Amino acid sequence: MSSSRKVVKLFYDVISPYSWLAFEVLCRYRNVWNIDLKFKPAFLGVVVFHGSGNQEPGLVQNKFHYMVTDLKQLSEFFGVPVNPPLPCKKGTLNVMRFVTAVAEKEKEGGVLVERVSRELWKNVWSTHQDITQPASLIEAGLKAGLSANEVEEILILSQSQQIKDKLKSVTQEALDYRSFGLPFIVCDVNGKTEVFFGSDRFELMAQRIGNYELGM
Repeated sequence: MSSSRKVVKLFYDVISPYSWLAFEVLCRYRNVWNIDLKFKPAFLGVVVFHGSGNQEPGLVQNKFHYMVTDLKQLSEFFGVPVNPPLPCKKGTLNVMRFVTAVAEKEKEGGVLVERVSRELWKNVWSTHQDITQPASLIEAGLKAGLSANEVEEILILSQSQQIKDKLKSVTQEALDYRSFGLPFIVCDVNGKTEVFFGSDRFELMAQRIGNYELGM
């Protein structure tokens, strides 16, 4: 296994269950693969789908039915508690601004944004909560280890122009890599960039970044 450091950027939205699967697998393998994992909260909704010309999977009936079965199988395989059916369709703009505010407040390390993101995925995909409600954001923040005062500060920060611009910027960064949906994974290794879409390219990713260990 190569000892050189590799940077892996994960662009994700917590409304995407496949993003959760990719997130958990990358978290499990970051030390095995010796990668510097960067979490990049983005907005899947209007910006990515309309920005790339793609169509939401839930709007294609056959794809929707396939996804329900697929997610059940992947949940068992990866040990991630994704519980279809898909949640009620609501925009996650304020949710991803909240996650972006956590990331901006933390700046380095990514520990808090990892924990908050995971709790939000649990809320929407395991217990089917409406994560667009402030109560769900507060619960996720508290369970992630933030204090009540810190959560309140982040809620206020999430509505600032600074955070709105940051989320736009990160989402545009994904589009600049020619993303057409999320999760979108960008691997920078030895000056070369490789991109991967979805949560089913880990064997190829491991090979391309110089690692061959992938035992689920």
